[in-house]
Amino acid sequence: MQLPIYQADAFTSKLFKGNPAAYVPLTRWLDDALLQKIAAENNLAETAYTVPAGNGFELRWFTPGEEVPLCGHATLVTAHLLWTELGFTDDEIHFFTRSGELIVRRDGELLALDFPAQNIQPAGLGKEYSDALGAEPLSAMEVAGSNDQLLVEFTSAEVVASLEPDMRAVANLPYKGLICTAPGNEFDCDFVSRFFAPAIGIDEDPVTGSAHTYMTPFWAEKLDKTALKAKQISPRGGELDCELKGDRVIMRGKAVTYLRGQISL
Repeated sequence: MQLPIYQADAFTSKLFKGNPAAYVPLTRWLDDALLQKIAAENNLAETAYTVPAGNGFELRWFTPGEEVPLCGHATLVTAHLLWTELGFTDDEIHFFTRSGELIVRRDGELLALDFPAQNIQPAGLGKEYSDALGAEPLSAMEVAGSNDQLLVEFTSAEVVASLEPDMRAVANLPYKGLICTAPGNEFDCDFVSRFFAPAIGIDEDPVTGSAHTYMTPFWAEKLDKTALKAKQISPRGGELDCELKGDRVIMRGKAVTYLRGQISL
């Protein structure tokens, strides 16, 4: 069996920046174990797969360790490649996912992701969090009943930039990923972030779209504004224009293609 494979960098206009993701377009779903093996072999934060469905595509995302319910950067990469490599011509693409219907639209030179905003609430923090991250958080927010991601607020962007987490300790915490965020004053933006998820095979994710579905409503309320400029200050770095529209988050960014190839199975 031969499968096409592409790779692109998301939330950047420069190669080797932003967050890389692989995309494998399928005509039918393969066995889940095989999809997981391909993702592990790619060893990227995410490998995305699509199958045509109705007026759009079923879309799934796999880290090297497991399937995840939502991924922003790999959705952006998938839409970018459908438009630039696979001949899709409509101005918006509908994706059907475990997190509901997601839409990506062309917005001038940017691509706009239309995702559900996360309904977050305060969460308690024990000493194990400051021990694992190496700094004392101000507060934390979570989605009730979910252990997917925990938003952890710090006093300044400088603190977030200087974090050197104990990845083994972070992996032992009850959340799959930690979103570390602070005001973005020093970086000429509204807020900054870093994202750590060693429990699912990603020590630090370069740019995390799904995390901004937590941070956008959080910072929109704190800053009393709905249009926000965000920077993820990982070593690769990335930029997003975020907007809160009711119960939706619009994330705008660019992508650049890195690789076109073929998988032999």
